Amino acid sequence: MDQIQAEQTSGATARQPLVVFHRFVPQARLPQRADRSALGSMPTRAFRYCEAITSAAAFGYYVFSPIDFSLMWDGTSISWTHKGAEGWMPLGSAQFPGFGPHFDETAPEGIQGFAPPFVSAIQEPGLVQLWSGLVVRTAPGTSLLLRAPANLPHKGGYELYEGIIETDRWFGPLFAALRLTRTHAPVEFSAEYPLFQVQPLPRETYADATLNDYELVPNLDQLDGKDWDDYYDTVVRPNVADKRPRGSYAAAARKRRAAEPDPA
Repeated sequence: MDQIQAEQTSGATARQPLVVFHRFVPQARLPQRADRSALGSMPTRAFRYCEAITSAAAFGYYVFSPIDFSLMWDGTSISWTHKGAEGWMPLGSAQFPGFGPHFDETAPEGIQGFAPPFVSAIQEPGLVQLWSGLVVRTAPGTSLLLRAPANLPHKGGYELYEGIIETDRWFGPLFAALRLTRTHAPVEFSAEYPLFQVQPLPRETYADATLNDYELVPNLDQLDGKDWDDYYDTVVRPNVADKRPRGSYAAAARKRRAAEPDPA
């Protein structure tokens, strides 16, 4: 019995979290769980009754810029400035203010001098690479989908590229790439507002073998009896009921989620 308990205790101690965020830049705001209300910006009716929208909003973690900064593109070159700077500076590749010496003081010999840049102008016109100040490690077999914050509006002036990173194998800077869409006017980024959202994905979910396993039903008359029964339950029944329940899908989904066992 003692041996079994010891093995269970050892297994519990060895359990790796799904995602581990390592903060390199001390000033960076720590990531946080994404919010079902999209930081309170979601319409009340959607928050109460649309489980699809709230579940998507809450899937993953918000990641923030480590500092307030601005970019400006004239169609050819990019300039940038940040909180505390005296003015605009041409952008090639720039370190986070004061981070280089801090990194070299902490990093082992042989790694000193290799601090990641904070912001860089990529070769293609209007493209920029930004570092969150973080390095991330995920559980084996788990990648991170990096995307714009789900259902959360931003000020505009840029579009974020989505990317999937195998963060269980690649322990490096958590970068985002974006394309500026506004010229001759500042595009501002706030350290208090999510820069992007990361969502854990089991690698098998986007493998070709998984995604190629699909079928097409091209004609309506190819639906079978079960398909029509399910369609009736989903679409018709709520509309012909004497008292139509509001948000029945959301209520059912939340009930199922509450009944599921805790994976921990």
